[in-house]
Amino acid sequence: MKKIFSILALFITISLVSFAQQAKMNVHTNDGKITTYELDKIDSLTFTPCNTPQDTTVSICDQVWMKKNLDVDHYRNGDPIPQVTDPTQWANLTTGAWCYYNNDPANRTTYGKIYNWYAVNDSRGLAPVGWHIPTDAEWTELENCLGGESVAGGKMKETGTTHWLSPNTGATNESGFTALPGGSRSYMNGLYYEIGQSGAWWSSTEFTPFAYGRYIVYNSANFNRDQYYRTNGFPVRCVKD
Repeated sequence: MKKIFSILALFITISLVSFAQQAKMNVHTNDGKITTYELDKIDSLTFTPCNTPQDTTVSICDQVWMKKNLDVDHYRNGDPIPQVTDPTQWANLTTGAWCYYNNDPANRTTYGKIYNWYAVNDSRGLAPVGWHIPTDAEWTELENCLGGESVAGGKMKETGTTHWLSPNTGATNESGFTALPGGSRSYMNGLYYEIGQSGAWWSSTEFTPFAYGRYIVYNSANFNRDQYYRTNGFPVRCVKD
């Protein structure tokens, strides 16, 4: 007996594949999961978006950004990304990994996941289909669009002190980016730092042995650029292809 499936998804990509002459369909969702369906056992599929595009993305000048930090535990090709909780193991990684701030899943909903740069740079793809990790140049484009380094951070920060520590200097969020202070994980000892105080995000641009990233802090409106060891852990924000 054939079945009718209803799939709830934010962003989906469908690919038709053949396994031993049996037609199957792979459904890629933005949580990094891939589900395979046998087509000869399905009558119909109904896809229902769980959010409208304006709820999940924001257009800033000529760029379209995700409104939230990335939250996937699989690469684009379906391979799992290891979750690493042990601090010593994290500090010695040379391959991709993710974690929750303070290893606490309760931080997922607000801040997403933290990734090292090896995950960002993995050829299997960290970002969902149709998206990518911003280059250093794309971060600079955003910064310039918002008036430059000294004010762009304030225009990106969520207002108020629900998540940011007081005084949350210069925060207007007029860009709609809604930057949150998700903190980071240290390359030296694998410990967690500065949730509530700073938000940081990777770029895909390498500067050996470092990679570029951006950060914002609670007591400044600046949008800061720096170079980081690749074992550091930061959230990731995606920009549309």
